[in-house]
Amino acid sequence: MTRINERIRVPEVRLIDDEGNQVGVLKIADALNFAQERDLDLVEVAPEARPPVCRVLDYSKYKYEQAQKQKQARKHQQQVTIREIKFRPKIAQHDYDTKKSHVERFLRHKDKVKITIMFRGREVTHPERGTAILERLATELAEFGVVEQHPTQEGRNMTMLMAPSKAVLAGRTELSAVPPAETSGDGSVPAEQSTAAAGSQASNGGVAGEAGGGDAGATARASESGGDGAGASPRASVEAASASAESAVP
Repeated sequence: MTRINERIRVPEVRLIDDEGNQVGVLKIADALNFAQERDLDLVEVAPEARPPVCRVLDYSKYKYEQAQKQKQARKHQQQVTIREIKFRPKIAQHDYDTKKSHVERFLRHKDKVKITIMFRGREVTHPERGTAILERLATELAEFGVVEQHPTQEGRNMTMLMAPSKAVLAGRTELSAVPPAETSGDGSVPAEQSTAAAGSQASNGGVAGEAGGGDAGATARASESGGDGAGASPRASVEAASASAESAVP
């Protein structure tokens, strides 16, 4: 605890004035008078020195500045959290993918991850399986993390420590923006797409109907103008075109 004014109980002190200049070694009474003449405080800044070093200053302002310095120091400190994910040497592919995504998420959040391979029974006689899983994991997540502690085995557990990569710490990695398929759980298309598709089909159907009607009319006109040169009489061609037009009307 910082001692000020009358709390400084030593015979003499080395005094520094309010402008930072060395005044010299003074008796404690003279140093107190020096500070009081300037409406300031006598503050002990180096109690371990012989004699102790005191400064003349505004103690309230001094305390505020010290608190601000401590606050800035805490702001620049980075708290490191270590997460742990456990694997089995005979882990299924689905479980491996799920746990790998957890490790990636922790690394993206700038946390360290401790990966543990748990051996049971005679599995401990095949440590190479655990090493293979850890090396595979480190390779697949090389973009997001680096191996800080290589695989080591202690008893029935093998552990590896991964830390966030420089790209993650610098904020240069982003979540992959792959748009999900716009389908519902049963594979059906959302209502908005269905409505749009229905409208498109209706529009196409109308155009096709108009095109069909136009073909029928063209056939009738062609028949009236003498057919296609196959030898049919004009009257028979006109009757055939009329029958075709009537059958096309709903």
